[in-house]
Amino acid sequence: MAEPARQIDMIDTRPAFTQAEADALNARFEGVDTLTMLKTVFAEKLAGNVAVVSSFGTESAVLLDLVAKADRSVPVIFVDTMKMFAETLNYRDTLIARFGFTDSRTVAPIADVIAKKDETGLRWSYDPDGCCEIRKVEPMKRAKDGLDTWISGRKAFQSVTRQNLPRFEVEDGRLKLNPLGDWTKGDLEVYFDRENLPRHPLEAQGYLSIGCEPCTSKVKPGEDPRAGRWRGWDKVECGIHSPVTPIPVADPEDPANLPSF
Repeated sequence: MAEPARQIDMIDTRPAFTQAEADALNARFEGVDTLTMLKTVFAEKLAGNVAVVSSFGTESAVLLDLVAKADRSVPVIFVDTMKMFAETLNYRDTLIARFGFTDSRTVAPIADVIAKKDETGLRWSYDPDGCCEIRKVEPMKRAKDGLDTWISGRKAFQSVTRQNLPRFEVEDGRLKLNPLGDWTKGDLEVYFDRENLPRHPLEAQGYLSIGCEPCTSKVKPGEDPRAGRWRGWDKVECGIHSPVTPIPVADPEDPANLPSF
Protein backbone atom coordinates (compact mmCIF):
# COMPACT_ATOMS: atom_id res chain seq x y z
CA MET A 1 0.00 0.00 0.00
CA ALA A 2 1.35 3.38 -0.96
CA GLU A 3 2.19 5.70 1.89
CA PRO A 4 0.00 8.81 2.16
CA ALA A 5 1.48 11.96 0.74
CA ARG A 6 3.49 13.90 3.28
CA GLN A 7 1.72 16.98 4.55
CA ILE A 8 3.94 20.05 4.57
CA ASP A 9 3.67 22.12 7.72
CA MET A 10 2.79 25.69 6.90
CA ILE A 11 2.60 28.74 9.12
CA ASP A 12 -0.30 31.02 8.31
CA THR A 13 1.22 34.50 8.21
CA ARG A 14 -1.83 36.20 6.77
CA PRO A 15 -2.98 39.27 8.72
CA ALA A 16 -5.94 38.70 11.00
CA PHE A 17 -7.74 41.64 9.38
CA THR A 18 -7.34 43.37 6.05
CA GLN A 19 -8.06 46.96 5.13
CA ALA A 20 -10.96 45.74 2.99
CA GLU A 21 -12.54 44.15 6.06
CA ALA A 22 -12.07 47.34 8.06
CA ASP A 23 -13.66 49.33 5.22
CA ALA A 24 -16.61 46.92 5.20
CA LEU A 25 -17.10 47.34 8.95
CA ASN A 26 -16.93 51.13 8.63
CA ALA A 27 -19.59 50.98 5.92
CA ARG A 28 -21.81 48.61 7.89
CA PHE A 29 -21.79 50.73 11.04
CA GLU A 30 -21.90 54.16 9.42
CA GLY A 31 -24.54 56.18 11.25
CA VAL A 32 -25.07 53.48 13.91
CA ASP A 33 -24.88 54.76 17.48
CA THR A 34 -21.80 53.74 19.46
CA LEU A 35 -23.47 51.48 22.02
CA THR A 36 -25.44 49.55 19.40
CA MET A 37 -22.27 49.12 17.36
CA LEU A 38 -20.33 47.75 20.35
CA LYS A 39 -23.13 45.37 21.33
CA THR A 40 -23.28 44.04 17.77
CA VAL A 41 -19.51 43.69 17.43
CA PHE A 42 -19.30 41.72 20.68
CA ALA A 43 -22.45 39.62 20.16
CA GLU A 44 -21.51 38.61 16.61
CA LYS A 45 -17.83 38.21 17.54
CA LEU A 46 -16.84 40.44 14.64
CA ALA A 47 -13.64 41.51 16.38
CA GLY A 48 -12.40 38.09 17.46
CA ASN A 49 -10.35 38.15 20.65
CA VAL A 50 -10.81 41.75 21.79
CA ALA A 51 -9.82 43.98 24.72
CA VAL A 52 -10.17 47.66 25.55
CA VAL A 53 -7.02 49.64 26.34
CA SER A 54 -7.51 52.51 28.76
CA SER A 55 -5.22 55.20 30.14
CA PHE A 56 -7.85 56.04 32.77
CA GLY A 57 -7.47 59.68 31.80
CA THR A 58 -9.97 62.52 31.89
CA GLU A 59 -12.21 61.13 29.13
CA SER A 60 -11.78 57.40 29.73
CA ALA A 61 -14.95 56.89 31.75
CA VAL A 62 -17.18 57.39 28.69
CA LEU A 63 -15.64 54.60 26.63
CA LEU A 64 -15.42 52.25 29.61
CA ASP A 65 -19.06 52.84 30.50
CA LEU A 66 -20.13 52.06 26.92
CA VAL A 67 -18.01 48.91 26.74
CA ALA A 68 -19.34 47.74 30.12
CA LYS A 69 -22.92 48.32 28.98
CA ALA A 70 -22.19 46.18 25.90
CA ASP A 71 -20.22 43.39 27.65
CA ARG A 72 -18.59 43.58 31.10
CA SER A 73 -16.46 40.51 30.36
CA VAL A 74 -14.35 42.37 27.76
CA PRO A 75 -10.84 42.65 29.26
CA VAL A 76 -9.59 46.10 30.26
CA ILE A 77 -5.85 46.67 29.81
CA PHE A 78 -3.93 49.39 31.63
CA VAL A 79 -0.23 50.12 31.11
CA ASP A 80 1.35 51.20 34.39
CA THR A 81 4.57 52.92 33.38
CA MET A 82 5.60 53.26 37.04
CA LYS A 83 5.48 57.02 36.47
CA MET A 84 1.73 57.48 36.80
CA PHE A 85 -0.08 59.97 39.01
CA ALA A 86 -1.38 58.37 42.20
CA GLU A 87 -4.72 59.94 41.29
CA THR A 88 -4.80 57.96 38.04
CA LEU A 89 -4.20 54.65 39.81
CA ASN A 90 -7.01 55.41 42.27
CA TYR A 91 -9.29 56.49 39.42
CA ARG A 92 -8.61 53.19 37.65
CA ASP A 93 -9.78 51.25 40.69
CA THR A 94 -12.84 53.48 41.01
CA LEU A 95 -13.96 52.98 37.40
CA ILE A 96 -13.32 49.24 37.29
CA ALA A 97 -15.48 48.79 40.39
CA ARG A 98 -18.13 51.25 39.22
CA PHE A 99 -18.64 49.54 35.83
CA GLY A 100 -18.29 45.97 37.09
CA PHE A 101 -15.61 44.73 34.70
CA THR A 102 -14.68 41.14 35.40
CA ASP A 103 -11.25 41.08 33.71
CA SER A 104 -8.93 43.97 34.61
CA ARG A 105 -5.31 43.60 33.51
CA THR A 106 -2.28 45.74 34.31
CA VAL A 107 0.97 45.44 32.38
CA ALA A 108 4.22 47.08 33.47
CA PRO A 109 7.73 47.62 32.09
CA ILE A 110 10.30 44.84 32.43
CA ALA A 111 12.32 45.53 35.58
CA ASP A 112 15.65 44.45 34.04
CA VAL A 113 15.10 46.75 31.06
CA ILE A 114 14.37 49.71 33.32
CA ALA A 115 17.47 48.93 35.38
CA LYS A 116 19.66 48.92 32.27
CA LYS A 117 18.11 51.74 30.27
CA ASP A 118 16.69 54.08 32.92
CA GLU A 119 18.66 53.42 36.07
CA THR A 120 18.14 56.95 37.43
CA GLY A 121 14.49 57.13 36.41
CA LEU A 122 15.18 60.41 34.60
CA ARG A 123 15.23 59.28 30.97
CA TRP A 124 11.98 61.19 30.42
CA SER A 125 13.92 64.44 30.93
CA TYR A 126 16.37 63.98 28.05
CA ASP A 127 14.91 61.22 25.85
CA PRO A 128 11.12 61.11 26.13
CA ASP A 129 10.78 58.86 23.07
CA GLY A 130 13.16 56.32 24.58
CA CYS A 131 11.36 56.52 27.90
CA CYS A 132 7.99 55.91 26.26
CA GLU A 133 9.43 52.99 24.32
CA ILE A 134 10.57 51.03 27.37
CA ARG A 135 7.83 52.07 29.76
CA LYS A 136 4.75 52.11 27.54
CA VAL A 137 5.22 50.90 23.97
CA GLU A 138 6.99 47.62 24.75
CA PRO A 139 4.61 46.67 27.59
CA MET A 140 1.67 47.48 25.32
CA LYS A 141 3.04 45.17 22.63
CA ARG A 142 3.13 42.34 25.16
CA ALA A 143 -0.38 43.15 26.33
CA LYS A 144 -1.71 42.93 22.77
CA ASP A 145 -0.19 39.49 22.12
CA GLY A 146 -3.04 37.13 21.27
CA LEU A 147 -5.52 39.92 20.55
CA ASP A 148 -7.27 40.19 17.20
CA THR A 149 -8.66 43.63 18.04
CA TRP A 150 -8.00 46.33 20.57
CA ILE A 151 -10.35 49.16 21.44
CA SER A 152 -8.86 52.64 21.68
CA GLY A 153 -10.23 55.83 23.22
CA ARG A 154 -8.80 58.10 20.51
CA LYS A 155 -10.97 60.95 19.26
CA ALA A 156 -10.48 63.11 16.18
CA PHE A 157 -10.84 66.43 18.00
CA GLN A 158 -7.96 65.76 20.41
CA SER A 159 -5.15 66.85 18.06
CA VAL A 160 -4.25 67.38 14.43
CA THR A 161 -2.57 63.95 14.33
CA ARG A 162 -5.94 62.31 15.00
CA GLN A 163 -8.09 63.98 12.36
CA ASN A 164 -10.11 61.86 9.90
CA LEU A 165 -10.13 59.03 12.42
CA PRO A 166 -12.15 56.01 11.24
CA ARG A 167 -14.08 53.75 13.58
CA PHE A 168 -12.24 50.69 12.29
CA GLU A 169 -8.64 50.65 11.11
CA VAL A 170 -5.95 48.02 10.63
CA GLU A 171 -2.59 48.18 12.37
CA ASP A 172 -0.04 45.40 11.84
CA GLY A 173 -2.80 43.01 10.83
CA ARG A 174 -4.73 43.70 14.01
CA LEU A 175 -8.01 45.58 14.03
CA LYS A 176 -8.13 48.80 16.01
CA LEU A 177 -11.57 50.02 16.99
CA ASN A 178 -12.09 53.72 17.79
CA PRO A 179 -15.71 53.87 19.06
CA LEU A 180 -15.45 57.56 19.99
CA GLY A 181 -13.54 58.66 16.92
CA ASP A 182 -16.24 61.07 15.77
CA TRP A 183 -17.35 62.26 19.20
CA THR A 184 -16.82 65.92 20.09
CA LYS A 185 -15.85 67.35 23.46
CA GLY A 186 -19.45 68.45 23.81
CA ASP A 187 -20.69 64.90 23.22
CA LEU A 188 -18.42 63.64 26.00
CA GLU A 189 -19.59 66.32 28.43
CA VAL A 190 -23.24 65.50 27.76
CA TYR A 191 -22.57 61.80 28.35
CA PHE A 192 -20.62 62.47 31.57
CA ASP A 193 -23.51 64.53 32.94
CA ARG A 194 -26.29 62.22 31.76
CA GLU A 195 -24.68 59.09 33.20
CA ASN A 196 -23.28 60.88 36.27
CA LEU A 197 -19.83 59.47 35.64
CA PRO A 198 -16.98 60.11 38.09
CA ARG A 199 -14.35 62.60 36.91
CA HIS A 200 -10.58 62.22 37.06
CA PRO A 201 -9.57 64.16 40.20
CA LEU A 202 -6.88 66.14 38.32
CA GLU A 203 -9.20 67.45 35.59
CA ALA A 204 -10.53 70.27 37.74
CA GLN A 205 -6.94 71.47 38.22
CA GLY A 206 -6.47 72.02 34.47
CA TYR A 207 -5.04 68.64 33.40
CA LEU A 208 -7.07 67.84 30.28
CA SER A 209 -4.92 64.98 28.94
CA ILE A 210 -3.15 62.90 31.54
CA GLY A 211 -0.25 60.54 31.04
CA CYS A 212 2.89 60.02 33.12
CA GLU A 213 3.39 62.55 35.89
CA PRO A 214 6.76 64.00 34.75
CA CYS A 215 5.55 64.65 31.18
CA THR A 216 2.07 66.00 31.93
CA SER A 217 1.28 69.65 32.60
CA LYS A 218 -1.82 71.79 32.83
CA VAL A 219 -3.46 72.98 29.61
CA LYS A 220 -3.89 76.72 29.16
CA PRO A 221 -7.15 78.26 27.88
CA GLY A 222 -7.39 77.94 24.10
CA GLU A 223 -4.68 75.29 23.79
CA ASP A 224 -5.02 71.91 22.09
CA PRO A 225 -6.34 69.42 24.71
CA ARG A 226 -3.07 67.47 24.41
CA ALA A 227 -0.80 70.52 24.67
CA GLY A 228 0.05 69.53 28.21
CA ARG A 229 1.73 66.32 27.10
CA TRP A 230 5.52 66.48 26.60
CA ARG A 231 5.44 70.26 26.73
CA GLY A 232 8.55 71.76 25.13
CA TRP A 233 9.25 68.68 23.02
CA ASP A 234 8.40 68.00 19.38
CA LYS A 235 6.30 65.03 20.47
CA VAL A 236 2.56 64.47 20.44
CA GLU A 237 2.16 60.68 20.79
CA CYS A 238 3.75 58.11 23.10
CA GLY A 239 4.20 55.61 20.26
CA ILE A 240 1.28 53.32 21.01
CA HIS A 241 -0.79 55.11 18.40
CA SER A 242 0.40 55.90 14.90
CA PRO A 243 -0.78 59.19 13.40
CA VAL A 244 -3.84 58.78 11.21
CA THR A 245 -2.79 58.46 7.57
CA PRO A 246 -4.42 61.28 5.60
CA ILE A 247 -6.25 60.62 2.38
CA PRO A 248 -3.60 60.96 -0.36
CA VAL A 249 -3.91 63.83 -2.80
CA ALA A 250 -3.10 63.04 -6.43
CA ASP A 251 -0.17 64.96 -7.88
CA PRO A 252 -1.28 66.35 -11.27
CA GLU A 253 2.37 66.42 -12.41
CA ASP A 254 2.79 62.68 -11.86
CA PRO A 255 2.49 60.87 -15.22
CA ALA A 256 0.71 58.03 -13.46
CA ASN A 257 -2.16 60.41 -12.72
CA LEU A 258 -2.59 61.74 -16.26
CA PRO A 259 -5.88 60.75 -17.88
CA SER A 260 -5.78 58.08 -20.56
CA PHE A 261 -7.89 58.33 -23.70
